Amino acid sequence: MEYSFILLAGGNSGRFRSVIPKQYHTIAGKTLIDISINKINKFKEIKKIVLVYNGNHKKYLKKIKQKNIFFIEGGNTRSKSTYIALDYLKKKKIVGKVLIHDAARPNFSKDLLGKILKNSRKKNTVIPILNLEDALKKRLTKNKIISVERNKFFLTQTPQCFNLDEILKLHTKYKDIYADDDFSLIQNNNFKLINGEKRNFKITNQEDFNLLKSFYRSTLKIGIGFDVHRLVKGRKLFLGGVKIPSDFGTLGHSDGDPVLHAVIDAILGACNMGDIGERFSDKKKKYKNISSTILVKKVIQEVKEKNYAVNNIDINVITEKPKLKKFKEKIVLNISNLCDLPSDRINVKAKTTEKLGVVGEEKAIAAEVIVSMVKYD
Repeated sequence: MEYSFILLAGGNSGRFRSVIPKQYHTIAGKTLIDISINKINKFKEIKKIVLVYNGNHKKYLKKIKQKNIFFIEGGNTRSKSTYIALDYLKKKKIVGKVLIHDAARPNFSKDLLGKILKNSRKKNTVIPILNLEDALKKRLTKNKIISVERNKFFLTQTPQCFNLDEILKLHTKYKDIYADDDFSLIQNNNFKLINGEKRNFKITNQEDFNLLKSFYRSTLKIGIGFDVHRLVKGRKLFLGGVKIPSDFGTLGHSDGDPVLHAVIDAILGACNMGDIGERFSDKKKKYKNISSTILVKKVIQEVKEKNYAVNNIDINVITEKPKLKKFKEKIVLNISNLCDLPSDRINVKAKTTEKLGVVGEEKAIAAEVIVSMVKYD
């Protein structure tokens, strides 16, 4: 038996309240999407994975580090996105069974997926469920509430498994009256309900995301970075990857960005990975005039592969001029994108040396940075 897997990641994450959609947030250097796909790839019988994304989230797709995945832009509802993916599989002449899963549920176990596949050999439809354990009430009016017999109710989870042709026909016929999940369309008794998992909860808000992180053992590590560059005529000035209007720029083998260089050193220090000079030697021509943003991206990718993630960054930019007040927000946003870190975890402070030393004499700009990193086991 061959299977296809539809991973629905087209939600707008409105209740998550973050600039970055929840499905592209990372734990242990992996997006919620990557976490699911890594488990799916453990099963050789799953031959094709279709990721359905939100058209407004195209810029985040580069975060996905997986191969052999088919990316499809979804519709404006879950049902439309599912139909688009099912129709795509049909047009590709794919047959067999299909699993449909919400990317907002990355914490399912490989055991659960294995049980779904095993039971699907005898039944067309397999659905993981949870029985209710809390008291259940029903509101009749504003002031009238009655108790409901909870044994008659259960909660459904995903992944859900179906016969591909059957679920596509049902989506085509009943797409206008689609309820809350694909199981709601099934109209026969050829299904199997299996025990789901409490850990397979849906990530809706920040509290859920923090709960998900609690499943990963972690260690907090701290790193310090410092850099200083001479100011000279004829060079551009970059601070935090942002070009700053100035008559003087920083002298360096690369673009001479002291802020990003200090960020890199702080990250490397926290991860016991040496320093920027060891990794990007000024003796190598390939780093001549290179943008420091490229160097940061390289380091971030390396630390992610070692299961590190940036937790927060505190930056002092030490300079007499130019004044940085109107550039702080741009610097924060740029570093946020480079480090895959929410902007509210980055702080930039502009400091002077009260006219003392080479910085005070406006001959140089310095930066010092403290970074905390989370190491996931």
